[in-house]
Amino acid sequence: MAKAPRIGQVKSRLAKGIGLVSAWAFYRRTLFNTARTLKDPRWTCWLSVSPDRSHFHSRSWPCGWARIPQGSGDLGDRMLQPWLHLPPGPVVVIGADIPAITPDHIAGAFTDLGKNDLVFGPATDGGYWLVGAKRRPHIINPFSNVRWSTAHALDDTLAGTPNGAHIGFVETLSDVDDVADFKRGAL
Repeated sequence: MAKAPRIGQVKSRLAKGIGLVSAWAFYRRTLFNTARTLKDPRWTCWLSVSPDRSHFHSRSWPCGWARIPQGSGDLGDRMLQPWLHLPPGPVVVIGADIPAITPDHIAGAFTDLGKNDLVFGPATDGGYWLVGAKRRPHIINPFSNVRWSTAHALDDTLAGTPNGAHIGFVETLSDVDDVADFKRGAL
């Protein structure tokens, strides 16, 4: 999931600490590095982009990735869109602000979806950097009543999963939301 890399429209909490241009540069660099790093023949890569009309602007995005619009609503509504609209099979959704991500993290998530309905990559701040779904026999929507961008996001999402759902976890990583994350060396 990615926002179009435009100055003043990405990483607003980070920009408060390091400035608009530096936050934009960090975001753009991380987005393009992540896209390059995660391109792998074991899976098909898609960018779920915002704003929706930006999927037409190919120069804004890393090469070789198909793009779909995120749609409207809160973060949960937008994360659900790939689960609803991509071709059949398991889907793993990540953000564009996880500098330490590797293909092994994604492969591990897909492996865990072999025995789980959902898989999460916890973030050090109480949220999560990855969420994946098996999507069969049906799609589970755990994204209701989540306090996004808080230390409660993962717990709230887990509380929204139906009883009996099998849930797996992959490695905890740091995402970069603000200057504290940036300074902590999440890079």
